[in-house]
Amino acid sequence: MNCRHCKATLTSTFLDLGFAPPSNAYLTEDELSQKEITYPLKIMVCDTCWLVQTEDYTLPTELFSPSYAYFSSTSRSWLTHAVNYTKKLSKMLELNDKTLVIEIGSNDGYLLKNFVENGIKCLGIEPTASTAKVAEQLGIPVIREFFGQKLGKKLSKEGKQADLIIGNNVYAHVPNINDFTMGLKALLKPNGIITLEFPHVKKLIEFKQFDTVYHEHFSYLSLHTTERIFRSAGLKIWDAEKLDSHGGSLRIYGCHIHDTHVATERLKFFFKEEADFGLQRLGTYSNFQRHADTIRDNFLHFLTEQKKYGKKVIGYGAAAKGNTLLNYAGVSSDLVPFICDAAAAKQGKYTPGSHIPILPPSKLYSDFWDFIVIFPWNIAAEIIQEHRELISKGTKFVTVVPEIQVL
Repeated sequence: MNCRHCKATLTSTFLDLGFAPPSNAYLTEDELSQKEITYPLKIMVCDTCWLVQTEDYTLPTELFSPSYAYFSSTSRSWLTHAVNYTKKLSKMLELNDKTLVIEIGSNDGYLLKNFVENGIKCLGIEPTASTAKVAEQLGIPVIREFFGQKLGKKLSKEGKQADLIIGNNVYAHVPNINDFTMGLKALLKPNGIITLEFPHVKKLIEFKQFDTVYHEHFSYLSLHTTERIFRSAGLKIWDAEKLDSHGGSLRIYGCHIHDTHVATERLKFFFKEEADFGLQRLGTYSNFQRHADTIRDNFLHFLTEQKKYGKKVIGYGAAAKGNTLLNYAGVSSDLVPFICDAAAAKQGKYTPGSHIPILPPSKLYSDFWDFIVIFPWNIAAEIIQEHRELISKGTKFVTVVPEIQVL
């Protein structure tokens, strides 16, 4: 396999999680009796440009299907994040009814609805019909296509270049990252701004977040590699912010390469911080498999011990990261009988691979549970706050990554 960005031959494995189905391919009861497709889940690192990437096996149409079940609006903290972003960028760029905001991967309209409410013209690009339909019901125009250079050029010719292009947790999800970035270049007005948010590969390594690895994530990005990809497309990064979302993310600010924006001191510091951490050294990536195996083994030990002593353990949050953990550990409903989830699109279905039933949160109150394992650990505080009355009854919440923690 060659690197998706620089085309160098890939020889270094970062992580091998065996075979797994797509993490958001939730099953109906009828589908349980059918053959389930699994793919290798193997992550490579390029020692030329340092792009961390999945091995080529799956097609995006198989991962982001019309029935895609991830809806951004399910998380209240993520909605707050979107409101704060809207206020900040609207003020920074002086957005108004004559400017155009385009979000790529606009999902269910969780973000663009804030611009609509403020009279700012916007357009969503979202290939999954299930989420695009919800956004359209909020009055957001949506193009139901995968984004790339072809679509970027088409919209540009139609006079739909953007003053602001947004991509929140989409850059890591595109198989052809060069084509996608050339699309950004084509779609952006001469003085326009791009903001992209993505989980930082430094945080993945530092906090052993192996469960954030799944097929939908084609890339695991650093600032160094993102800048390199941008430069190759005629763009540049002039600023960046650290975010707490998704276990530690970056928000980068980009523009055309000949724009007058100058790199901030904060950006320069982040580049140095990455280099000091060793993101351009192969040894930094070499021991990660051992950490993943330890977390898996400790999780299995915890579940089997609780079962031996007659404790009741259930799960909360049928998240993609939870499905990675469950499948790598080989856990099924004999150890976790069900998982509660607030997303209506997942309720009544079963987790891919592990086939654990997904039930509404009301089930939490139907009995006493000794432990509730929170799989989306990045919003654990939000979940515990919503269901804090269970703690007074003796229930304990648990997270697994980077280590078993009883909260």
